[in-house]
Amino acid sequence: MKAFVIAGEPSGDKLGAAVMAGMRAEVMQVHFDGIGGPLMEGQGLRSLFPMQELSLMGIAEILPKYRHLKRRIRETAEAVIAAKPDVLITIDSPDFCLRVARLVKAASDIRTVHYVAPTVWAWRAGRAAKMAQVIDHVLALFPFEPPYMQEAGMDCDFVGHPVTAEPAITPDELAAFRTKVGLTEDRGTLVVLPGSRRGEVERLSARFSDAIAQADLGEVQIVIPTLTHLRDTVEAMFAPVLKGAAYGVVVSGDGETPEHAARDRLVAMAAGDLALAASGTVSLELAFARTPMVIAYDMNWLSRQIISRMLLTDTVTLVNLVSETRIVPEFIGQNCEAGPIARALKGVMAAPEDQLAALNLTMERLGQGGDAPGLRAARAILARMP
Repeated sequence: MKAFVIAGEPSGDKLGAAVMAGMRAEVMQVHFDGIGGPLMEGQGLRSLFPMQELSLMGIAEILPKYRHLKRRIRETAEAVIAAKPDVLITIDSPDFCLRVARLVKAASDIRTVHYVAPTVWAWRAGRAAKMAQVIDHVLALFPFEPPYMQEAGMDCDFVGHPVTAEPAITPDELAAFRTKVGLTEDRGTLVVLPGSRRGEVERLSARFSDAIAQADLGEVQIVIPTLTHLRDTVEAMFAPVLKGAAYGVVVSGDGETPEHAARDRLVAMAAGDLALAASGTVSLELAFARTPMVIAYDMNWLSRQIISRMLLTDTVTLVNLVSETRIVPEFIGQNCEAGPIARALKGVMAAPEDQLAALNLTMERLGQGGDAPGLRAARAILARMP
Protein backbone atom coordinates (compact mmCIF):
# COMPACT_ATOMS: atom_id res chain seq x y z
CA MET A 1 0.00 0.00 0.00
CA LYS A 2 1.19 3.55 -0.75
CA ALA A 3 0.13 6.70 1.10
CA PHE A 4 1.11 10.32 0.52
CA VAL A 5 0.88 12.25 3.80
CA ILE A 6 1.13 16.05 4.16
CA ALA A 7 1.51 18.03 7.40
CA GLY A 8 2.39 21.72 7.57
CA GLU A 9 3.06 22.41 11.25
CA PRO A 10 4.29 20.63 14.42
CA SER A 11 0.79 19.66 15.63
CA GLY A 12 0.14 18.09 12.22
CA ASP A 13 3.49 16.31 12.33
CA LYS A 14 2.40 14.69 15.60
CA LEU A 15 -0.96 13.61 14.16
CA GLY A 16 0.74 12.36 11.02
CA ALA A 17 3.28 10.26 12.88
CA ALA A 18 0.52 8.68 14.95
CA VAL A 19 -1.63 7.77 11.95
CA MET A 20 1.42 6.42 10.09
CA ALA A 21 2.26 4.20 13.06
CA GLY A 22 -1.37 3.10 13.19
CA MET A 23 -1.38 2.19 9.49
CA ARG A 24 1.82 0.20 9.92
CA ALA A 25 0.20 -1.69 12.80
CA GLU A 26 -2.76 -2.59 10.56
CA VAL A 27 -0.96 -3.03 7.21
CA MET A 28 2.58 -4.30 7.49
CA GLN A 29 3.59 -3.30 3.96
CA VAL A 30 2.90 0.42 3.59
CA HIS A 31 5.10 3.01 1.91
CA PHE A 32 4.90 6.70 2.80
CA ASP A 33 5.77 9.75 0.71
CA GLY A 34 4.90 13.33 1.59
CA ILE A 35 5.81 16.36 3.65
CA GLY A 36 6.35 16.28 7.39
CA GLY A 37 8.59 17.04 10.32
CA PRO A 38 10.88 14.97 12.54
CA LEU A 39 8.13 12.79 14.02
CA MET A 40 6.82 11.73 10.62
CA GLU A 41 10.38 11.25 9.37
CA GLY A 42 10.86 8.96 12.37
CA GLN A 43 8.09 6.81 10.92
CA GLY A 44 9.97 6.49 7.65
CA LEU A 45 8.81 9.55 5.71
CA ARG A 46 11.28 11.27 3.42
CA SER A 47 9.94 14.81 3.28
CA LEU A 48 9.63 16.37 -0.17
CA PHE A 49 10.91 19.63 1.36
CA PRO A 50 11.29 20.97 4.94
CA MET A 51 7.91 21.25 6.66
CA GLN A 52 9.01 24.56 8.21
CA GLU A 53 8.40 26.24 4.85
CA LEU A 54 4.67 25.82 5.48
CA SER A 55 4.61 26.91 9.13
CA LEU A 56 3.45 30.45 8.45
CA MET A 57 0.74 32.42 10.20
CA GLY A 58 -0.94 35.63 9.16
CA ILE A 59 -0.99 37.76 6.03
CA ALA A 60 2.18 39.65 6.97
CA GLU A 61 4.15 36.39 7.02
CA ILE A 62 2.53 34.80 3.96
CA LEU A 63 2.58 37.67 1.44
CA PRO A 64 6.38 37.90 1.01
CA LYS A 65 6.50 34.15 0.28
CA TYR A 66 3.27 33.84 -1.69
CA ARG A 67 4.94 32.95 -5.00
CA HIS A 68 7.18 30.41 -3.31
CA LEU A 69 4.20 28.77 -1.55
CA LYS A 70 2.24 28.70 -4.78
CA ARG A 71 5.14 26.90 -6.44
CA ARG A 72 5.33 24.44 -3.54
CA ILE A 73 1.60 23.71 -3.90
CA ARG A 74 2.09 22.88 -7.58
CA GLU A 75 5.24 20.82 -6.91
CA THR A 76 3.49 18.87 -4.16
CA ALA A 77 0.44 18.12 -6.32
CA GLU A 78 2.69 16.96 -9.15
CA ALA A 79 4.58 14.70 -6.72
CA VAL A 80 1.31 13.15 -5.50
CA ILE A 81 0.08 12.52 -9.04
CA ALA A 82 3.44 10.99 -10.05
CA ALA A 83 3.55 8.76 -6.95
CA LYS A 84 0.04 7.36 -7.65
CA PRO A 85 -0.66 6.56 -3.98
CA ASP A 86 -3.71 4.62 -2.82
CA VAL A 87 -4.62 7.59 -0.63
CA LEU A 88 -3.60 11.21 -0.08
CA ILE A 89 -3.82 12.15 3.60
CA THR A 90 -3.69 15.90 4.31
CA ILE A 91 -3.44 17.08 7.91
CA ASP A 92 -4.86 20.44 9.04
CA SER A 93 -3.11 23.45 7.31
CA PRO A 94 -6.13 23.86 4.98
CA ASP A 95 -4.77 26.84 3.03
CA PHE A 96 -1.99 24.61 1.70
CA CYS A 97 -3.47 21.13 1.88
CA LEU A 98 -6.81 21.79 0.24
CA ARG A 99 -5.16 23.61 -2.65
CA VAL A 100 -2.95 20.58 -3.22
CA ALA A 101 -5.99 18.28 -3.01
CA ARG A 102 -7.83 20.41 -5.59
CA LEU A 103 -5.01 20.04 -8.13
CA VAL A 104 -4.73 16.31 -7.42
CA LYS A 105 -8.47 15.75 -7.88
CA ALA A 106 -8.45 17.72 -11.13
CA ALA A 107 -5.86 15.37 -12.60
CA SER A 108 -6.63 11.99 -10.99
CA ASP A 109 -9.07 9.85 -9.03
CA ILE A 110 -6.75 9.47 -6.01
CA ARG A 111 -8.75 9.13 -2.78
CA THR A 112 -8.33 12.14 -0.47
CA VAL A 113 -8.57 12.15 3.32
CA HIS A 114 -8.32 15.27 5.46
CA TYR A 115 -7.43 14.93 9.15
CA VAL A 116 -9.02 17.62 11.39
CA ALA A 117 -12.45 18.86 10.41
CA PRO A 118 -12.88 22.62 9.90
CA THR A 119 -14.77 24.38 12.70
CA VAL A 120 -17.90 24.88 10.61
CA TRP A 121 -19.98 24.41 13.76
CA ALA A 122 -18.54 27.71 15.05
CA TRP A 123 -18.27 29.92 11.98
CA ARG A 124 -18.06 29.93 8.16
CA ALA A 125 -20.33 26.92 7.65
CA GLY A 126 -19.84 27.16 3.88
CA ARG A 127 -16.31 25.76 4.21
CA ALA A 128 -17.70 22.21 4.42
CA ALA A 129 -19.38 22.35 1.00
CA LYS A 130 -16.25 23.86 -0.56
CA MET A 131 -14.09 21.19 1.05
CA ALA A 132 -16.38 18.42 -0.25
CA GLN A 133 -15.37 19.36 -3.81
CA VAL A 134 -11.86 17.94 -3.20
CA ILE A 135 -12.03 15.73 -0.08
CA ASP A 136 -13.63 12.28 0.09
CA HIS A 137 -13.19 11.48 3.80
CA VAL A 138 -12.68 13.57 6.94
CA LEU A 139 -11.20 12.45 10.27
CA ALA A 140 -12.78 14.46 13.10
CA LEU A 141 -11.35 15.26 16.53
CA PHE A 142 -14.74 15.93 18.13
CA PRO A 143 -17.78 13.64 18.38
CA PHE A 144 -20.23 16.34 17.27
CA GLU A 145 -18.46 17.04 13.95
CA PRO A 146 -19.34 14.10 11.62
CA PRO A 147 -22.93 15.24 10.85
CA TYR A 148 -21.65 18.58 9.52
CA MET A 149 -19.20 16.85 7.16
CA GLN A 150 -21.66 14.14 6.09
CA GLU A 151 -24.32 16.72 5.29
CA ALA A 152 -21.84 18.35 2.90
CA GLY A 153 -21.32 15.01 1.13
CA MET A 154 -18.11 13.65 2.68
CA ASP A 155 -17.48 10.47 4.66
CA CYS A 156 -16.51 11.39 8.22
CA ASP A 157 -15.35 9.43 11.26
CA PHE A 158 -14.75 10.67 14.79
CA VAL A 159 -11.33 9.25 15.75
CA GLY A 160 -10.66 10.91 19.12
CA HIS A 161 -8.65 13.90 20.25
CA PRO A 162 -4.84 13.58 20.59
CA VAL A 163 -4.91 14.96 24.15
CA THR A 164 -6.47 11.66 25.27
CA ALA A 165 -3.34 9.79 24.17
CA GLU A 166 -1.13 11.67 26.64
CA PRO A 167 0.27 9.51 29.46
CA ALA A 168 -1.33 10.17 32.84
CA ILE A 169 0.53 12.75 34.93
CA THR A 170 2.31 10.94 37.73
CA PRO A 171 2.66 11.93 41.40
CA ASP A 172 6.44 12.07 40.88
CA GLU A 173 6.05 14.58 38.03
CA LEU A 174 3.80 16.77 40.16
CA ALA A 175 6.12 16.57 43.16
CA ALA A 176 9.16 17.50 41.05
CA PHE A 177 7.32 20.45 39.52
CA ARG A 178 6.12 21.77 42.90
CA THR A 179 9.66 21.52 44.26
CA LYS A 180 11.13 23.32 41.24
CA VAL A 181 8.66 26.19 41.47
CA GLY A 182 8.51 26.34 45.27
CA LEU A 183 4.81 25.55 45.71
CA THR A 184 3.50 24.50 49.10
CA GLU A 185 0.45 22.29 49.67
CA ASP A 186 -1.07 24.47 52.38
CA ARG A 187 -2.17 27.13 49.90
CA GLY A 188 -4.19 27.03 46.69
CA THR A 189 -2.53 27.39 43.29
CA LEU A 190 -3.81 29.43 40.35
CA VAL A 191 -2.42 28.55 36.90
CA VAL A 192 -2.56 31.45 34.44
CA LEU A 193 -2.36 30.81 30.68
CA PRO A 194 -2.59 34.08 28.69
CA GLY A 195 -1.67 32.53 25.32
CA SER A 196 1.41 31.46 23.42
CA ARG A 197 1.73 34.36 20.98
CA ARG A 198 3.11 37.76 21.95
CA GLY A 199 0.04 39.59 20.65
CA GLU A 200 -2.28 37.47 22.79
CA VAL A 201 -0.13 37.90 25.88
CA GLU A 202 0.06 41.67 25.47
CA ARG A 203 -3.68 41.95 24.81
CA LEU A 204 -4.86 39.70 27.67
CA SER A 205 -2.30 39.99 30.46
CA ALA A 206 -3.40 43.36 31.88
CA ARG A 207 -7.01 42.18 32.13
CA PHE A 208 -5.97 38.84 33.58
CA SER A 209 -3.75 40.56 36.15
CA ASP A 210 -6.53 43.00 37.12
CA ALA A 211 -9.03 40.14 37.42
CA ILE A 212 -6.73 38.19 39.74
CA ALA A 213 -6.22 41.25 41.93
CA GLN A 214 -9.96 41.98 42.09
CA ALA A 215 -10.86 38.35 42.81
CA ASP A 216 -9.07 38.56 46.17
CA LEU A 217 -8.23 34.85 46.25
CA GLY A 218 -6.21 35.15 49.45
CA GLU A 219 -2.68 33.82 49.64
CA VAL A 220 -3.03 31.91 46.40
CA GLN A 221 0.16 30.80 44.66
CA ILE A 222 0.41 31.82 41.02
CA VAL A 223 2.03 29.78 38.26
CA ILE A 224 2.35 31.13 34.71
CA PRO A 225 3.77 28.60 32.24
CA THR A 226 5.26 30.42 29.26
CA LEU A 227 7.92 30.23 26.57
CA THR A 228 11.47 31.54 26.76
CA HIS A 229 10.94 34.46 24.38
CA LEU A 230 7.83 35.58 26.31
CA ARG A 231 9.16 35.37 29.84
CA ASP A 232 10.18 39.03 30.22
CA THR A 233 6.85 40.20 28.80
CA VAL A 234 4.85 37.94 31.11
CA GLU A 235 6.80 38.95 34.21
CA ALA A 236 6.43 42.64 33.42
CA MET A 237 2.70 42.47 32.69
CA PHE A 238 1.85 40.37 35.74
CA ALA A 239 4.16 42.28 38.10
CA PRO A 240 1.27 43.85 40.09
CA VAL A 241 -0.08 40.48 41.25
CA LEU A 242 3.26 38.69 41.44
CA LYS A 243 4.96 41.23 43.68
CA GLY A 244 5.58 39.66 47.05
CA ALA A 245 3.55 36.56 46.21
CA ALA A 246 4.61 32.94 46.18
CA TYR A 247 4.73 32.23 42.46
CA GLY A 248 6.62 30.82 39.55
CA VAL A 249 6.84 32.08 35.99
CA VAL A 250 7.77 28.76 34.44
CA VAL A 251 9.52 28.45 31.10
CA SER A 252 8.04 25.27 29.66
CA GLY A 253 10.65 22.89 28.33
CA ASP A 254 13.41 25.50 28.39
CA GLY A 255 16.15 24.28 26.06
CA GLU A 256 14.28 21.04 25.39
CA THR A 257 12.16 19.67 22.56
CA PRO A 258 8.60 20.83 21.78
CA GLU A 259 7.43 17.54 23.29
CA HIS A 260 9.16 18.40 26.59
CA ALA A 261 7.59 21.87 26.56
CA ALA A 262 4.11 20.44 25.99
CA ARG A 263 4.56 17.95 28.82
CA ASP A 264 5.85 20.63 31.20
CA ARG A 265 2.75 22.69 30.46
CA LEU A 266 0.43 19.78 31.24
CA VAL A 267 2.20 19.12 34.55
CA ALA A 268 1.94 22.82 35.45
CA MET A 269 -1.79 22.72 34.71
CA ALA A 270 -2.25 19.64 36.87
CA ALA A 271 -0.53 21.41 39.76
CA GLY A 272 -3.26 24.05 39.82
CA ASP A 273 -6.46 24.11 41.85
CA LEU A 274 -7.89 26.64 39.39
CA ALA A 275 -6.89 28.08 36.00
CA LEU A 276 -7.48 31.32 34.14
CA ALA A 277 -6.81 30.71 30.46
CA ALA A 278 -7.17 32.08 26.97
CA SER A 279 -9.65 30.14 24.85
CA GLY A 280 -8.61 27.30 22.56
CA THR A 281 -7.32 23.75 22.91
CA VAL A 282 -5.98 24.74 26.34
CA SER A 283 -9.43 24.02 27.83
CA LEU A 284 -9.05 20.38 26.77
CA GLU A 285 -5.55 20.23 28.25
CA LEU A 286 -6.97 21.57 31.52
CA ALA A 287 -9.76 18.98 31.32
CA PHE A 288 -7.09 16.29 30.87
CA ALA A 289 -5.35 17.66 33.98
CA ARG A 290 -8.75 17.82 35.77
CA THR A 291 -8.15 21.47 36.65
CA PRO A 292 -11.30 23.67 36.91
CA MET A 293 -11.07 26.81 34.83
CA VAL A 294 -12.32 30.21 33.73
CA ILE A 295 -11.83 31.05 30.03
CA ALA A 296 -11.36 34.57 28.64
CA TYR A 297 -10.24 35.92 25.29
CA ASP A 298 -10.27 39.05 23.17
CA MET A 299 -8.95 39.93 19.75
CA ASN A 300 -8.24 43.12 17.89
CA TRP A 301 -11.22 45.38 17.17
CA LEU A 302 -11.66 44.42 13.51
CA SER A 303 -11.45 40.68 14.15
CA ARG A 304 -13.91 41.05 17.01
CA GLN A 305 -16.45 42.78 14.76
CA ILE A 306 -16.13 40.19 12.00
CA ILE A 307 -16.15 37.08 14.18
CA SER A 308 -18.98 38.26 16.44
CA ARG A 309 -21.20 38.54 13.36
CA MET A 310 -20.21 35.12 12.01
CA LEU A 311 -20.22 33.05 15.22
CA LEU A 312 -22.80 30.24 15.14
CA THR A 313 -22.57 28.97 18.72
CA ASP A 314 -23.19 30.48 22.16
CA THR A 315 -19.88 29.14 23.53
CA VAL A 316 -16.39 28.66 22.10
CA THR A 317 -15.06 26.70 25.08
CA LEU A 318 -14.46 23.14 23.90
CA VAL A 319 -15.23 21.61 27.30
CA ASN A 320 -18.68 23.22 27.19
CA LEU A 321 -19.27 21.96 23.66
CA VAL A 322 -18.09 18.39 24.17
CA SER A 323 -19.80 17.95 27.55
CA GLU A 324 -22.95 19.70 26.27
CA THR A 325 -22.94 21.94 29.33
CA ARG A 326 -22.10 25.57 29.91
CA ILE A 327 -20.35 24.88 33.20
CA VAL A 328 -17.08 26.65 32.33
CA PRO A 329 -17.46 30.45 32.62
CA GLU A 330 -16.20 32.22 29.52
CA PHE A 331 -15.66 35.90 28.73
CA ILE A 332 -15.08 36.51 25.04
CA GLY A 333 -14.66 39.73 23.05
CA GLN A 334 -16.39 42.70 24.66
CA ASN A 335 -17.18 40.52 27.70
CA CYS A 336 -13.48 40.03 28.43
CA GLU A 337 -13.39 42.46 31.36
CA ALA A 338 -11.58 42.16 34.68
CA GLY A 339 -14.63 42.54 36.96
CA PRO A 340 -16.76 39.65 35.61
CA ILE A 341 -13.67 37.43 35.26
CA ALA A 342 -12.77 38.15 38.90
CA ARG A 343 -16.24 37.15 40.12
CA ALA A 344 -16.07 33.92 38.11
CA LEU A 345 -12.62 33.07 39.51
CA LYS A 346 -13.88 33.54 43.05
CA GLY A 347 -16.96 31.40 42.34
CA VAL A 348 -15.02 28.51 40.79
CA MET A 349 -12.41 28.61 43.55
CA ALA A 350 -15.20 28.31 46.11
CA ALA A 351 -16.81 25.30 44.38
CA PRO A 352 -14.30 23.63 41.99
CA GLU A 353 -16.11 20.29 42.21
CA ASP A 354 -18.96 21.73 40.12
CA GLN A 355 -16.81 21.38 36.99
CA LEU A 356 -15.25 17.97 37.62
CA ALA A 357 -18.12 15.90 36.20
CA ALA A 358 -17.99 17.90 32.96
CA LEU A 359 -14.20 17.51 32.75
CA ASN A 360 -14.49 13.74 33.20
CA LEU A 361 -17.30 13.53 30.64
CA THR A 362 -15.28 15.58 28.15
CA MET A 363 -12.32 13.23 28.35
CA GLU A 364 -14.57 10.18 28.10
CA ARG A 365 -16.33 11.55 24.99
CA LEU A 366 -13.00 12.44 23.38
CA GLY A 367 -11.86 8.83 23.67
CA GLN A 368 -9.78 8.62 26.85
CA GLY A 369 -9.40 5.01 27.92
CA GLY A 370 -9.99 3.65 24.41
CA ASP A 371 -7.73 2.98 21.43
CA ALA A 372 -5.25 5.74 20.59
CA PRO A 373 -6.53 8.33 18.10
CA GLY A 374 -3.77 7.53 15.61
CA LEU A 375 -4.81 3.88 15.50
CA ARG A 376 -8.48 4.80 15.21
CA ALA A 377 -7.64 7.20 12.38
CA ALA A 378 -5.67 4.50 10.55
CA ARG A 379 -8.51 2.01 10.87
CA ALA A 380 -11.04 4.58 9.64
CA ILE A 381 -8.91 5.31 6.56
CA LEU A 382 -8.44 1.63 5.75
CA ALA A 383 -12.07 0.72 6.36
CA ARG A 384 -13.30 3.21 3.76
CA MET A 385 -10.76 2.42 1.07
CA PRO A 386 -12.38 1.17 -2.16
